[in-house]
Order: sequence, then structure tokens, then C-alpha cells
Amino acid sequence: MAKQDRLKLLFGDDFSKLQDAKIILLGVGGVGSFCLDCLFRSGVSDITIVDFDTYDASNQNRQMWSELHENELKVDALKKHYPKVSIINKHIDEEWVWEFDFDEYDLVLDAIDDTRAKLAIAQKCHKKLISSFGGAKRIDASKVKVDDIWKTYGDKLGSKIRYELRKRGFKKKYKVVFSSEEARVKEKGSFMGVTASLGLLMCSEAVKKLLKA
Repeated sequence: MAKQDRLKLLFGDDFSKLQDAKIILLGVGGVGSFCLDCLFRSGVSDITIVDFDTYDASNQNRQMWSELHENELKVDALKKHYPKVSIINKHIDEEWVWEFDFDEYDLVLDAIDDTRAKLAIAQKCHKKLISSFGGAKRIDASKVKVDDIWKTYGDKLGSKIRYELRKRGFKKKYKVVFSSEEARVKEKGSFMGVTASLGLLMCSEAVKKLLKA
């Protein structure tokens, strides 16, 4: 059986919507790397990934392929595993978001942790945005959820994002994957069971949105 046959059994004629989709994924760390792998295995091949960081030993508890590529740029390393992806080695800050042209993409997937950049992404791309909050400090994957930005809870980053969006007069809705579990520690300890679940749920939401298009 060919590798895509089981996908075609599930999606039927709509599988072509995944094959034809064009996605940009911002951040390929603990959340983004699992989202990328899921998208690739779901038949999406036209993916642009944006990140500036390199792999180090501290990534190996939660990031796809990190143990094989210590000290390599993440985007360069991931292209070795997903040769069809387009890569942008860039730090995603607020200025970059406002200057970058997102028009050619069907979906914008935000897996970064820079607050000001996330706010700019929401303001600019909310119509085709799926965003993720953090997964650090938590262990219960069953508490990972998806809802619109105004119904998220249990996350300090999410609280700050909602507060800042209100200050800017932003009232639109967009989907967010988040953990409702209260943080267990103050330090940024992390567990792949949660971070990977956020990435996989982000992929699932992306697939559902593409199928509805």
C-alpha cells in the first residue's frame, strides 16, 4: 500500500485540498516541529518554515530530530528530513511580521513565544491564523484544548495576549491551541507529551480548516 493510500481512504476527493495547500509555519521548536511532521505526513508538501535558532542539548527532550543535529540551524536540519519545505532563517519579531507578505499562504501557523510578534500576527493574519500558546511547566496532555482566542484560559501568555489585543481594540476571533492545566513549576521545565500534543492539535485544526475551504 502506498504511503498516501490510507489518507485517501480517510479524506476521499478532499485529499487534493491538502496536497494543494500552501502553509507558513512560524517557529519549529517543541510545538512547531511536531506540527510540521504531522502536516508532512498528512499530504501537505508546500510548507514554508521560519525560525532562527539552532539545536542544542536542551532541546532534545521535546523537539523532533534535535538529537541528530546539535548546533545546526533548525531550518537547515529540518530541510534534510522534509526536502520539499521552503526555509527562512529569520528571527520573527514584530517588525518582520508587519513587513512580511502573508498573502500567498492559505494558513498561517504561529508556534512562537514572542509576545509582540504574536500580537502583530493576530492583527495581520487573524482570518487564516491558528496560534499556539506555551506547553512548558505542564504534564497532562488531556488538558490540551482548542478554542477561539477569547475563550482560552489557564495560561499566563494567553492572558497577556488577550489583554494586549483588547488594548489595541482588536475584537476578531481566531483559533488557539492551549493547555488549560495550571503551571506546576515556575521554571520552564517541559514535557514532550504536552508540547507535542499542542503541535499535533495545531496540525489537526489546520487540516480541518483546509478541508472546509
